Amino acid sequence: MTASTSTDRPAPNAARSSVIMAAGTVVSRGLGFLKTMLLAIALGTATGVADIFDVANQIPNIIYLAVAGGVFNAVLVPQIIRASKREDRGADYVSRLLTLMVLVMLGLAAVITLSAGWIIPLLTTDFDAAQIALGITFALWCLPQIFFYGLYAALGQILNSYGSFGPYMWAPVVNNVVAIGGLLMFLALMGGQEMEQGRAVAHTVENWSTPQTLLIAGTATLGIAVQSLVLIWPVKKLRLGLRPLFGWRGIGLGRAAKLAIWTLGTMIVGNGAFLIYTKIGTIATGSRDQLEGAVAGPYTLTAATMVYLLPHSIVVLSVATVLFNRMSHAASNNDDDAMRHILSRGLRTVGVATVFGAVALLVLAGPLGMLFSGGSAPAGALVGIVLSLLALGLPFFSANFMMNRVFYSLEDARTPFIIQLILTAIGISLAVGAAMFPPQWVIFALATSYTLGTIAAVVVSHRFLKKRLGNYDGGRIVAAHLRIACAALGSGAAGVVVVWLFGGYSPDGFVWNSILSAMLVVAVGGTAMAAVYLLLLKLFRVDELKEFLDPVLEKLGRGSGARH
Repeated sequence: MTASTSTDRPAPNAARSSVIMAAGTVVSRGLGFLKTMLLAIALGTATGVADIFDVANQIPNIIYLAVAGGVFNAVLVPQIIRASKREDRGADYVSRLLTLMVLVMLGLAAVITLSAGWIIPLLTTDFDAAQIALGITFALWCLPQIFFYGLYAALGQILNSYGSFGPYMWAPVVNNVVAIGGLLMFLALMGGQEMEQGRAVAHTVENWSTPQTLLIAGTATLGIAVQSLVLIWPVKKLRLGLRPLFGWRGIGLGRAAKLAIWTLGTMIVGNGAFLIYTKIGTIATGSRDQLEGAVAGPYTLTAATMVYLLPHSIVVLSVATVLFNRMSHAASNNDDDAMRHILSRGLRTVGVATVFGAVALLVLAGPLGMLFSGGSAPAGALVGIVLSLLALGLPFFSANFMMNRVFYSLEDARTPFIIQLILTAIGISLAVGAAMFPPQWVIFALATSYTLGTIAAVVVSHRFLKKRLGNYDGGRIVAAHLRIACAALGSGAAGVVVVWLFGGYSPDGFVWNSILSAMLVVAVGGTAMAAVYLLLLKLFRVDELKEFLDPVLEKLGRGSGARH
């Protein structure tokens, strides 16, 4: 009974932490939206230069996640929490761990950057010599991001382990400000992309110059660097006295290393598959000159994915980061009851956001696509189609993320590795199937394969979780999601009416006139959907709404009486 009570309602600190992180994510994502909109205006969406830059700029993130990201994000927190209970609050352990991670990431970034000349040809399909040369140039500027991603994650997980959640979520705001500044300079000095019959004419592979590279790729990497470096100050405020310390024998890294090996395997398998998806996505870019009209390429998929992940980033990451700490504490106490309650509550609570988010993205896909089209209606339609294909998988993507946190909190990295092997086999099979479509359909097929893969992920993870935890309120979770889905579908009907009134289903409708007109439709449609959704949630007596809003009310001071 005690475990149920303690875990079913968030502690005030957890509530406040969730809101602080969510607020940071909202601001960061808002600026990220602006950055992507400016990039689309500068380079276009369905253009060769945009696709080539996208591939080069995605590689550092994929490689970092494949080699170290999972280790940092999933393995470090339980280990640091354990070390923090020592007399020195874990200062010696964390100092040595941070020193090791910095050296590993520095070496990795150097090796990968020097390998740019063979990485770009390996990860692209049917690129000509000029496209490959530009891709290598972009990669040489972007690949050093690997080190700064690693530093950001390492410092962020130290902060999270000691209960300081805000800086990690707010640091990307600085990154976006720097990148936006670079794009504004690009537009002021170089001008925006111009299109003729679906073809780029202002900024092309043939007329690309070094100053353009500096403003696009240089400031992108500078933003990631600043994002990591701003975390040094809040880490210092922990007063741990961290300093470079060498010598890693006998400090307890053996246990972390065993977990890291399994996690490393999981991330290599999973993100290695994404490198295959990247190569398949470039089929459209390599064939664009032989195709008529606007064609969806890697950048189209990236823009749609950014929008698709917004509800997950704002709500699920914030909730999961706090709940992961609570799961780790429950695991250290061998309290499976608490673990089940935390997971059940987390899945039901995030469902309030992700189910509505999926319906909203599906209904508003067209206007949202226009925001990242550079003002081109055909390009906006392409982004909208990809977004609508991705949207259906959103609740499953977030649910699987929450479910996998359980295994890592239990310091079981072997099970996620097995799960990832199964999912990678499914994902690669679907991606290979997507490659068999005509070039102009490849990106749509890839988006569909992502959605099918996320659905499969929940099914597979559920089977392993049930074997480990037993019944974790599965019936209650499904019932909650069904009630939430009914409310979301009702709000979707309201959104369809708004989009129809603004000509969203007509090629020459108001929504397709400009970015500003699309923004207006998104604002009106989103507001109408949210209002209807909240009304229906109350009508259907969805208790999870209160659990979802409690952290917000706590932050506003309405829950001050709960402090102790």
